[in-house]
Amino acid sequence: MSASSSAAAAASLSEQPAVWARIRLADRRDVPNIHRLIFQMAEFERLTHLFHPTESSLSSTLFPSPPLPPFRSFTVLILELSGSPISNAGIDADEEEKLGFRPIVRRISLDVPVEDADSTVFASPQRDGLVVAGYLLCFPNYSSFEGRPGLYVEDIFVREAWRRKGMGRMLLEAAARDAARLGYGRVEWCVLDWNKNAISFYEEMGAEVLPQWRICRLSGEALGKYAGDDEAACGC
Repeated sequence: MSASSSAAAAASLSEQPAVWARIRLADRRDVPNIHRLIFQMAEFERLTHLFHPTESSLSSTLFPSPPLPPFRSFTVLILELSGSPISNAGIDADEEEKLGFRPIVRRISLDVPVEDADSTVFASPQRDGLVVAGYLLCFPNYSSFEGRPGLYVEDIFVREAWRRKGMGRMLLEAAARDAARLGYGRVEWCVLDWNKNAISFYEEMGAEVLPQWRICRLSGEALGKYAGDDEAACGC
C-alpha cells in the first residue's frame, strides 16, 4: 500500500467518533489483508496450529481467472472504514450488474474514540484513507430438503478494535441480502460452543442454533489415504 501507509490510514480515520463503513466485493489486491485477517481470526479462535494458507494459495483459489459471479462461487466481502463520507456515486447500474453486488455504506456513531493500533497495517488498497476492519467469506451449498441452493458462511470476522459496533451485523446482513435476492433457501455457518457472545448475537439476528448437529471432517492424512483408491468403501 504505502504512501506512508495511506497517510497513516488517514490519520487513523480523522479522530472519529463516527466512521463510515462500507462493505464491498474483495479482489486480488485485498489478498494481503485477507491473509492477515484470517490469521487474526485463527488467533482469536485459538486455532493457529491449523493455519496454513499463503497469499499465493488465497489468490489462486479465491480469485480465479476469469472471475466467477459473486455468491455463486467463493465470495469475499471486505469491511472498510473511512473518517469521511464514502459514496457509491461512481458505480452506475451497468457496473453494479457487472459486479453482481452493490456496496453497502453506513455511518456508525461511536461512543468514544477507537484506538486501532493496526490501522496502518490494514490500509485499504482500494482508496487512500480507508482502513480494512473485517471480512466475510462465503460460498453456495445445496439443501436437498429445500430443493435449492443456500449460502454457507465460512468466515465472518471483525478486528478486535472495531467489535461490538454493529459491523459484524452489517457483514452478515450483506450476505443474507444477496442470498435472499438470488432465491437461496438458507444461510448457514458454524460457531464455536465457547463463543457465547457470538451465539447471542446470531440468535438476536434471528438465526437458529442447532445443537443436535455435529461437524464431520476428513482432512490431512485421513483424507489423503483415499487418494486414487477407487475401491474404497465407507460402509455407511
